[in-house]
Amino acid sequence: MTQALEHEMYNYFNQLNEAEKRSVIQLLKTFLHRRIESNEPVSIEEYNKEIAEAEAEFEREEFITNEEVLKQIKQW
Repeated sequence: MTQALEHEMYNYFNQLNEAEKRSVIQLLKTFLHRRIESNEPVSIEEYNKEIAEAEAEFEREEFITNEEVLKQIKQW
């Protein structure tokens, strides 16, 4: 990644609130996890684990609502 792109990512990331930062981190982890295991089928256990993790994040209110996303898009 070029320095300019890294700097841009850093600037955007710093503008997020804590819940949004957690969501972005989780998204990045998901991208990397899928890249590593892209050729392997997901077991039912892994599938259920991912669902449980997503449900736990939801219960902790670690998500961005559709309305919040639409507000952010307008600021781009």
